[in-house]
Amino acid sequence: MFAIFLTPAYVPFAIAFVVMIGIGVIEAVGLGLGQLDLDADLHAEAESGGLLDWLGIGRDLPILIWLTSLLGCFTLAGIAIQQVATAVTGDPLHWGLAAGGALLAGIPLNTLAANGLARIMPGFETSVISTDDFLRRRGTILEGTARRGSPARAKIVDQHGQAHFIMVEPHDDADAIAAGDTALIVRRDGKLFYALPEANALLQPIRPQS
Repeated sequence: MFAIFLTPAYVPFAIAFVVMIGIGVIEAVGLGLGQLDLDADLHAEAESGGLLDWLGIGRDLPILIWLTSLLGCFTLAGIAIQQVATAVTGDPLHWGLAAGGALLAGIPLNTLAANGLARIMPGFETSVISTDDFLRRRGTILEGTARRGSPARAKIVDQHGQAHFIMVEPHDDADAIAAGDTALIVRRDGKLFYALPEANALLQPIRPQS
């Protein structure tokens, strides 16, 4: 069976099959390419309906899984077309003609497959966050002392348990945040973040007077 992939009539389907396997390996080793910004852009368009929604690209199916499914449908449709042509005429079709027919058959077939996969797969949740999500989180100064005009490196752990490293200055001119101290990130300016040290009076609990 695999010998037919080495013939010119099956070249497009052999290439599609190899690419499909490559994408599957990438997904399996967890390189996270399914979480590229491309996913977010396509999902946003799919939410509004239209062509992408009809093609099965939705919020519940990462783009690389959709692409793997498309390549699989294209390959299967192409093999089927060539096998039928060989059985009827004795020879397969020209690879270009077969590829065009496989694409026309593979796209609607993939729409059904993608919609089915989206229903059975757990919802796709990306761990990519915006830098604005660092606001109102606590970070720990790693080295040096953060002063106004002299930022220090701090570590923040997000809701996914991932560590991020940012440059921090105190929000107030008079404050200084030493290495090992914890501070609340309150605002940012570009890549620089400003924080209130844990000892700041605004962060202390209000104790009832006796």
